[in-house]
Amino acid sequence: MGKQENLEEEMSVEITLEDGTIVNCMIITIIHVEDHDYIALLPLDENGENEDGETWFYRYSENPDDPNEEPVLDFIDSDEEWEKVEEAFDEYLDNCEFDELMEEE
Repeated sequence: MGKQENLEEEMSVEITLEDGTIVNCMIITIIHVEDHDYIALLPLDENGENEDGETWFYRYSENPDDPNEEPVLDFIDSDEEWEKVEEAFDEYLDNCEFDELMEEE
């Protein structure tokens, strides 16, 4: 039996695109890169699925004085910053796969 069977209640967030379209995204993880937090999101279609495996990254911040306040997501505006986040996310995925392999033994 898996660790937690109730992972169906994954955290999600709605992102409003520039054209006004609202996309529901599953939160994959929050990663820390060079003094900033970033959130990795998996955009879902109307069926709650992601066919192409595309992942979206945003700069992520919370108000430390008010944990109930909505977190703020900001666009990553430099290619260099994007690449660092993507590299950290790839490392995160590698660690997840490694953990899964260890659990199977």
